[in-house]
Parts: sequence; structure tokens; C-alpha cells
Amino acid sequence: MTESVVPQESEGGEPAGRPVGHGGVRVEIEEKTAWSLGAGAAVLALLASLALIGGAIPLFVAAEDTPALGVLGGVLMLVGLLALTSLTIVNPGQTKVVQLFGRYLGTIRRTGFALTTPLSSRKRVSVRVRNFETNELKVNDADGNPINIAAIVVWQVTDTAKATFAVEDYADFVRVQSESALRHVAMAHPYDHADDGEQSLRGATDVVSGEIADEVAARVVIAGIEVIEARISNLAYAPEIAQAMLQRQQAGAIIAARERIVEGAVSMVEDALARLERDGVVTLDDERRAAMVSNLLVVLCGESRATPVVNTGSLYA
Repeated sequence: MTESVVPQESEGGEPAGRPVGHGGVRVEIEEKTAWSLGAGAAVLALLASLALIGGAIPLFVAAEDTPALGVLGGVLMLVGLLALTSLTIVNPGQTKVVQLFGRYLGTIRRTGFALTTPLSSRKRVSVRVRNFETNELKVNDADGNPINIAAIVVWQVTDTAKATFAVEDYADFVRVQSESALRHVAMAHPYDHADDGEQSLRGATDVVSGEIADEVAARVVIAGIEVIEARISNLAYAPEIAQAMLQRQQAGAIIAARERIVEGAVSMVEDALARLERDGVVTLDDERRAAMVSNLLVVLCGESRATPVVNTGSLYA
């Protein structure tokens, strides 16, 4: 099966000037199983080739008296060497992509000593699970704030034919496309403080990681690559705005703490006034009630230690 590029067609039915998007280029090649036999046949072929080569040597020696024996020795030697070219070894976690004079014959996934097509070239392609960490990218989030972000991508070759023939270097292809997908996803989300219906990079890392994995998988499927997982490994504001964002976060934390303090103080004041009136400890009019509420709130909400003041006169004096 050969590799071909099919251009898109314009609205008039004629080929467009250049393809746009992943649908614009289709690599019409898929992995198939190459012809091969197991270790038993490979050992027999090895022994036979050694016997043919060994038997050709005496014939070459006797060719001085009988030239026909030299021709027979040359045939035996050629057959023996041809048998040797059909032997290959496939390690666990590896495959062999078999080609014969440029034609793709298939892929050998059988591990161990194997016998395959003679005179064929065999390229080793690993199907082990791999992972790498992208470079730390500087991008603008959805709010326009510069951030530094990096991710770890776990991937594996699933179609050895596409990985070999569809792209120039599939490992480099995965790395470049992963960084492109990471940049695109990071620009679609705010770093934090997301609005309703939005997901922030810091608050929804699982959701964002899933989006990164899906987008990387969509970009590298043309190369026969499967993305197993993608996770954010580094996320921070860019150094030039880190201090300003830290101050904003601190201000937000202070406001949230103040709200909790005021809410608790108001609840305590309400309980105190209700208990004083219920137990009949003191009868308060509106003005005295307001003064007591003010004093209690100052004591409960103030940061510094309260200093009591003894009033020996009347509130109305």
C-alpha cells in the first residue's frame, strides 16, 4: 500500500489551491501484518543456510578440476546468503516494519527469532509507552494575563505504518503538536476567578488536563499515535505580574476573612441581645441597644486588643 496525498476540492469541484486543516491531507496507509514464521522455522532456515554455505566451500576448492562444481557452489552460496537475509529478531515492546524495494509489506509484532521475506529491509519501531514534559510555555490566559505553563504527555505508537510513513519524525511531531495544543487550551481558560460556566486552569485541573489530552490526540492521530494521558506539570503567573497577582490574591483572602468575621460577630451580637432580653438582665431602649451593638462589633471585629472604658455617668448626660 502506498502513501498518497489527496487535496481538497473547492466549491466548483476543482482542487483547491492548498489543503486547510486535518481533513485536507489524508495518508492512505494503515498497518497490516507482515508474513513471518516463528522461532522454529527461523532456526531451521539458519541451519539450512549455514549448511549450504558450508557445502559450497568444498565445491569451490574442487572447481579447479571441474568448473561445473564451481557454478554449483556459487548457487548454494547464493541460496544460503539469501536465507540469512530473511532472519530477524524482534524484542519485546518493539516491532519491525518490513519493506521490499520501497514497498510496505507489513509489520511484524511477533517477538523473538522470526523468519520473514528475504532481501527485505526492516525498520524497528517501538510500541512502548513513552512520556515527556513540554517546554515551559509563556501564554496569555482568557483574561489576557501572561502565565507560564507546562504539561506531561503520555503516548504510545498504535499504528506503526502511519508512524513510519505519514510523518517525518513521529516523536518530534508529537512534541510539537503537544505544545501547540497546550497553548491553545491555556488561552481558552482564565488562570483563576472563572465566571459562571467557565473552568479555570488552577481550579479545574482535571477538566483542563482532559481537554489537553483530547486536543493532542486529535492532532497526532494522523501519525498513528494514541495519547494515554496529559497532565499539567507547571502553572504560574509570569514573573512580571506575579507580585501584582499575589497582592490581588491576598486582598481577596483578606476580604473573605473579614466577611466571615463580620458574619460571626453579627450572629454573636444577636445571640447576646436576645439572651439579655430573655433573662431580663437589663432593659434596653433603641439608643442603648445601638450603643451596645456598636461596642460589641468593635470588640469582635477589631484587629487590636480592646481597651475597656468605664463610664460612671449617664449615657444621656
